[in-house]
Amino acid sequence: MYSEDELIPISALQHLLFCERQCALIHLGRLWAENRFTAEGRILHERVDRGGWETRGDVRTEYSVLLKSLRLGVAGIADVVEFHRAGEIWRPFPVEHKRGRPKADHCDEVQLCSQALCLEEMLKVRIECGALYYGKTHHRKDVKFDKSLRDETENTALKVHELFEKGITPAAVYGEKCKSCSLSDLCIPKSKSRYRSATNYLNRIVEAEVSEHYK
Repeated sequence: MYSEDELIPISALQHLLFCERQCALIHLGRLWAENRFTAEGRILHERVDRGGWETRGDVRTEYSVLLKSLRLGVAGIADVVEFHRAGEIWRPFPVEHKRGRPKADHCDEVQLCSQALCLEEMLKVRIECGALYYGKTHHRKDVKFDKSLRDETENTALKVHELFEKGITPAAVYGEKCKSCSLSDLCIPKSKSRYRSATNYLNRIVEAEVSEHYK
């Protein structure tokens, strides 16, 4: 169990799976920059960040729900939590809003699952599934919180805690996903990669010259 002071943002799990360096720059270096993608995401979230609740039939919808898990050591805000009536019971169903499209990796699913694990701990219930809503497709993707996703979520939370404890920002590694990263101009992954490559090249030359000198 973690203490209140050790809680990390739920969003850090998604950031870590996208890029460990981005996660460190945002949460350790306190850096942030906005591009078209983050602006679209901010506008999308403004629609659900108003708080409050509403009920339509057998579904009660609550917005901007505060979450916390001392077991995982995370805290944050759920965009939307629907409560579906089943007899006399209202079953939680978290819904996370994303600006783009479904991704190839599980970073969005892990973020959603972490919300579900928080709700389970807070409400003492079992949550089997939730959904991701994507702004580009205007479509919901149902997500089942099976053992594999739960394990991945717990392992990711542990990795973020380890990153925070070390306090070291990983080196930049340029990749295709850098094109959509709002921190690209601050991170400068291409320059960092070239610098590292040049440094390694010069080090090999020096090592070879020293070795030749002492033959």
